[in-house]
Amino acid sequence: MIVVAVKEGESIEKALKKFKKKFEKTGVVRELRDRQKFTKPSIRKRETKLKAIYKQALILSEEA
Repeated sequence: MIVVAVKEGESIEKALKKFKKKFEKTGVVRELRDRQKFTKPSIRKRETKLKAIYKQALILSEEA
């Protein structure tokens, strides 16, 4: 359960923004989207490998 402490005089919009940020950090929405379709483990592994290669290329190009 997500609890957002609202200070005296704090606007509802600010509290809602805090709630949204905490909710996004939990990863509930991302997990729901992932569970909607099944991806084979081999495809999931391939995607993570390609992502790592992409990140490495960005780091190397940034250093040069």
